[in-house]
Amino acid sequence: MRIYLDYAATTPLDADVEVLMRPYQFLLGNASSLHREGSAAKEALEEARERLAAVLGAASQELVFTSGGTEANNQVLLAASGGHIITTAVEHSAILAPLRALEVIGKISSTVLMPDSFGLVSAAQVRAAITPATQLISVQHVNNELGTIQPIAEIAVVAKEYGIAFHVDAVQSLGHVPLLVSDLGCDLLSISAHKFYGPKGVGALWVSKALERRGFNLVPLLYGGQQERGLRGGTHDLPAIVGMGLAAEKAAMLQQSETRRLEPMRDWFAAQLTAFNDVSLNSNSSQRSPRHINITAHGADGEALLMNLDLEGVAASSGSACSSGTLEPSHVLSAIGKSKADAKASLRFSLGRATRYTDLELAVVAFGKALNRSR
Repeated sequence: MRIYLDYAATTPLDADVEVLMRPYQFLLGNASSLHREGSAAKEALEEARERLAAVLGAASQELVFTSGGTEANNQVLLAASGGHIITTAVEHSAILAPLRALEVIGKISSTVLMPDSFGLVSAAQVRAAITPATQLISVQHVNNELGTIQPIAEIAVVAKEYGIAFHVDAVQSLGHVPLLVSDLGCDLLSISAHKFYGPKGVGALWVSKALERRGFNLVPLLYGGQQERGLRGGTHDLPAIVGMGLAAEKAAMLQQSETRRLEPMRDWFAAQLTAFNDVSLNSNSSQRSPRHINITAHGADGEALLMNLDLEGVAASSGSACSSGTLEPSHVLSAIGKSKADAKASLRFSLGRATRYTDLELAVVAFGKALNRSR
């Protein structure tokens, strides 16, 4: 029996979502065509847009469909070309990698804020980093490795005071913590369907109407069509978009009950893991996701630990799935002050809808065996 504890990397496709998507695989029309078949596809596309917008508390016209969070994040950074960007050292690589690339070719300048030991940055840090050239602030809502929740609403107050565009990477948020754009106060927000039991390869970028009126204009990454108001050329993946609409609706509906169920499981599991000799928790902030547990097994070979866990039937992660396979330690753990050795000896476990206490009990036993073989 396999025990899957890597839900932060990807979630399984919800059965109801799969059923809804199936007939759209065979729908003939292209949503950009004017005939009857095209109109049927267009109707389904816009219904999905409205579903997703309702979940976020947004207007449907403010949503741009993308291939996922990485594309959405890249598109936002490109719009700030020629200016100064403020972000944090614990962002996902989908922010930090394009930021570095744009800086190398002289398109932007940046300030990367260092977090505290929990992975948190403050609104005061953001305020202190603002320059006359600052065009964009980008801060992740829920950290993908630690689960730390940033004080987004407080940072939004600072951004509004200075009239600076504020982007939030909320890929780890929808269905796991409350997520309404009005509560966050941001101007742009990225999501990815496969993080909330939707299909892989589809996501969205929310862009507030107010931001466009202020003159912060997105530029397309993909040219060749007028889809998505000219911001994302290419034929829509209709089955995936339809699936994302339902997945978002269901995830939002279950969010509170899942939080109540997962939080005690998360805390129990963390306590069991840290009861082993020289195993410590990497973030115990009260402001964190109900599904993330990140630990360091001091003195262990992290890669061997992960492989031994897999042999014991437990799927976990050494950090972000997008950077797995590299030999470098997690940049998130380095940013919160972990040594290179400790960062390499760290694992992320993440819980989900199918996780039960019996799974965690078995995972604790497997972890003990894997730990002994990895030190």
